[in-house]
Amino acid sequence: MTQDATRAGGAMAGRSVLVAGATGGLGSAIATNLAKRGAALTLVSRRHDRLAALDVPGHRLALDLRDPDSCEAAIRAAVEHAGKLDVMVNAAGVVAFGPIEELSVDTMEELFMANTFVPILLAKAALGALTEGGVIVNISGVIAEQNLPGMAAYGASKAAARSFDQALAREARRRKIRVIDARPPHTETGLADRPIEGQAPKMPMGLDPVAVAAIICDAIAGDIADLPSTAFTS
Repeated sequence: MTQDATRAGGAMAGRSVLVAGATGGLGSAIATNLAKRGAALTLVSRRHDRLAALDVPGHRLALDLRDPDSCEAAIRAAVEHAGKLDVMVNAAGVVAFGPIEELSVDTMEELFMANTFVPILLAKAALGALTEGGVIVNISGVIAEQNLPGMAAYGASKAAARSFDQALAREARRRKIRVIDARPPHTETGLADRPIEGQAPKMPMGLDPVAVAAIICDAIAGDIADLPSTAFTS
């Protein structure tokens, strides 16, 4: 790494960061921001083709994180790539829309697997590998603060993730690991256009994912321990 890159990266220069969901609208923006700050990235997504197309430097790994073994493999890969792990960012997730009486059981299971169990499994795998002063980031979103009709199961899966983060933060503090739960308002990531069931209602224009990513990355580099929805709009 050049001296210029080190100066530009500041607190993130040379830090090892795993970004799960790295090819998504927000995950790719976070990865791009961290790369500019000089972080050593391990980029994880389900699809090889989307990882190959991602214009961000880093070690690439195609894994289905719904498998606990894959979560452990992702953590090991980050440590092997950079010799350590300082930050784990989980930006993976799925969404579904529709009245609860119409939502299939398979969809409900997928919502909770991707949005609740994957954050738990990744955190479980990361805790033993993170350096002192390490950071875990999960993105539950504004829906975790106030659920909405037509999004009940999705919102519940995200609220469960937020609840997990609140308790995990207390447990991880003993290891001097910081847990950030990020709850940005609706952001133009494209996720709403790819629901696993149903159709998105008409929504106002969301936030710019680049701006949302910058706030999250500033929090990682600083000492912030929580990012409520107001942190993205004030």
